[in-house]
Amino acid sequence: MISHEKYSNLISYLQTLEKVVLAFSGGVDSTFLLKAAKEALGDNVKAITIHSPYIPKWEIEEAKQLVREIGVAHEIIEASIIDEIRDNPENRCYLCKTAIFSLIKSAANSQGYHYIIDGTNFDDTGDYRPGLKALKELEVKSPLLECQLTKLEIRSLSRELELNTWDKPAYACLLTRIPYGQKLIEADFEKIENAEKYMMNRGFRAVRVRCHGNMARIEVAKKDRIKLFDEEILDEISGKLKEFGFKYVTLDLEGYRVGSFNETMVTPTTNS
Repeated sequence: MISHEKYSNLISYLQTLEKVVLAFSGGVDSTFLLKAAKEALGDNVKAITIHSPYIPKWEIEEAKQLVREIGVAHEIIEASIIDEIRDNPENRCYLCKTAIFSLIKSAANSQGYHYIIDGTNFDDTGDYRPGLKALKELEVKSPLLECQLTKLEIRSLSRELELNTWDKPAYACLLTRIPYGQKLIEADFEKIENAEKYMMNRGFRAVRVRCHGNMARIEVAKKDRIKLFDEEILDEISGKLKEFGFKYVTLDLEGYRVGSFNETMVTPTTNS
């Protein structure tokens, strides 16, 4: 066990919950929390992962592998796109979180678990996040937030715990790739998933492919933009994304930034 006051507080906090279900995405925060919950509660923790059209298949497979490595029970719940977000309203995150965590809560209650926990961290309180309202309404507990663990601390502790997610880039669901008001179509999620996986395989770890109908807008990390200033590479990327179903392929000159669609909103949110 690592010597760190906040980590010790986290273990103690988790032990008071006795038996929990963790909403598990396989990201930095939820993987770290699952590892800590396993240490604190042993077999009294279960991971539940939601599989929906806007969650990439590769992310589900990574989640399965991570849970196997940590050694806890795991359940995948299939979830369709709810009617309330089909037209992609600005409060989609709140509506989606409410629906998803209601499914998790129902499963947890039926299986005798005492609480649902999630990976919200202390830094998340610095932004406007409509999904947090849904979590509060459903009485979901956020141990990392309660113990005031920041993202930097979570990454550092994850590295000490030898979790290979310690330096994993942030990755939000594919809903955040589609502009508010653009109708949600499952075929678009498949195009986006294929395009982003292709870009990742080319070495762009932090990448977003925003979908504007039949046009793709590629965002890569600012430091990686220089890699794209090559005609051959641009032609290859354009050709590949067109194979995936896009008609036009563009590059966002500003590079990747969190919530670029929120720049057009009156009240910005923090979708990634």
